[in-house]
Amino acid sequence: MSEPGQEQPDIRPTPAELDTLRLYDEGLTRADLVLLDLSAVDRADAVGQLTDLLVAAGRVTDRDAFTAAVGAREHQMATGLPGGVGLPHARSEAVTQASLAVGITTFGQRVDFGSADGPADIILLLGTPAGSLSLHLEVLAGIARSMAQPNVRESLRRAYDPEVIAELVNSTFWFPPEV
Repeated sequence: MSEPGQEQPDIRPTPAELDTLRLYDEGLTRADLVLLDLSAVDRADAVGQLTDLLVAAGRVTDRDAFTAAVGAREHQMATGLPGGVGLPHARSEAVTQASLAVGITTFGQRVDFGSADGPADIILLLGTPAGSLSLHLEVLAGIARSMAQPNVRESLRRAYDPEVIAELVNSTFWFPPEV
């Protein structure tokens, strides 16, 4: 107990710490954030379809604001990764918690995200709250490391079950800090 007049230290978690705890508890994605047989005419269409999943799940509150943030990020630099992966992403006030919507394109269809090796058939839309730069970068790095592994990409392509894909993402892409 502190002396009268002495301030108690604030031991409440910061917003960034709350984001990390929520991500650890709830996961980066879940089955209702997985879209199999995604058919999109371009990257904006793919981002829009995946954003709709995030809005329906309550993880994005303003579709237009979020898609504009993703579009602005795409305008800065392409987000295609080698191996047929698109990784559009943004931090936005419209995002309530770090989330990943996963799209696996219809067989034979691909979407151009500017990768040197060609269009993507796996699209991973990452959204994080505006104030969570370090969490955004940690999750982005974890996804990029995982997607560099051919076996991870093939597992996503072959799973063809939203529950399995969500579990694979949550167990492979997010590396929570050691306690």
